[in-house]
Amino acid sequence: MKLFGRNHIIICVITFAILFLMNYIGNDQADKLERALMTAGAGVIGLSIGLFILNKGKNDKNPPQNFD
Repeated sequence: MKLFGRNHIIICVITFAILFLMNYIGNDQADKLERALMTAGAGVIGLSIGLFILNKGKNDKNPPQNFD
């Protein structure tokens, strides 16, 4: 999957919506909106970093010797 391509943006929006709703609905504290936004944002950032690391080694021309 290309980083920041159409599929990546769709997955980020779905992840943000799920995390936001889970935290917003399940929280009874006064600052539930801020907590839900921060948690959902952190989830999307973590997803993007993970996909970047996964994508970085995808087209490696020099794989390690004796990998198996």
